[in-house]
Amino acid sequence: MNFKTRLTQNKIQTTRKSIDTLQINVGKLCNQACRHCHVEAGPTRTENMEREGFDRLLHLIDQSSISMLDLTGGAPEMNPNFRWFVSEVRKRNITVLDRCNLTVMYEPGQADLAQFLADHKVQIVASLPCYSQDNVDKQRGNGVFDKSIRALRQLNQLGYGKGQGLQLDLVYNPTGPTLPPAQDKLQSDYKKNLKEWFDIDFDNLYTITNMPIKRFLDDLNRQGKYEEYLETLVNAFNPNAAANMMCFNLVSIGYDGQIYDCDFNQMLDLNSVKKPTIWTIENFDQLINNEIVWGEHCHGCSAGAGSSCGGSLT
Repeated sequence: MNFKTRLTQNKIQTTRKSIDTLQINVGKLCNQACRHCHVEAGPTRTENMEREGFDRLLHLIDQSSISMLDLTGGAPEMNPNFRWFVSEVRKRNITVLDRCNLTVMYEPGQADLAQFLADHKVQIVASLPCYSQDNVDKQRGNGVFDKSIRALRQLNQLGYGKGQGLQLDLVYNPTGPTLPPAQDKLQSDYKKNLKEWFDIDFDNLYTITNMPIKRFLDDLNRQGKYEEYLETLVNAFNPNAAANMMCFNLVSIGYDGQIYDCDFNQMLDLNSVKKPTIWTIENFDQLINNEIVWGEHCHGCSAGAGSSCGGSLT
């Protein structure tokens, strides 16, 4: 049974409900090359959104009812237009969320990145797939854990995660072909251990299911576990999670201006029949009620407690 049919049978609409979040993949350049990365980002990637793309986005934002801007990559901070764009969006009193891998703070030219984010009250969603060094370095690269702990301490010193109006959330991804554990329980473990071991505070933990696409798909195929993992996702279908998937209220923008229903569709180049771009629309609100492009990977967002860029859905 395909995913759209499953939604229909559970009386879940298959069109976009509204648009309050604009997620922009500003490029695939990254200082890391993580095993689970569905973007296949890395230090050798050259794809980056140009200034004219950011200018067009500001124009469209001014014509639309966007309340949150979600910046991702790659490492979004490595795009040379990142700081200018963030400053412009914050002038419009729109919430900006930066999906930060933490280690980018120690790349050349980024020494003042943490202070910049704090000054502009940017919400940070930081990758930390575990509170143990072995698991983090295995998934993200040697030395990543130590740099991540150092970065989190620096953010705490600036007031992030301390109840001072600077939001710091962490992201957990399973290291293998399994569903994430219960978000609330894992958040308690993270808070307890990070505080006791490293004196680190944060606001929320988001558990995100690994999607069977790109690098993670390659890893599954090497292990001969793709069919098994897909079966796990399909069997864990949760209609309550499916009814709250992020694609109902979000659009995803590629570095080249192409518009997609989510970041995963973007990486699979699954666009709608009309193939909208930021150059062919007048505002984002006109995409409301459009049919969403569904695929096999959508079972990842609807499995168990559900998965979105904001963590579990139920």
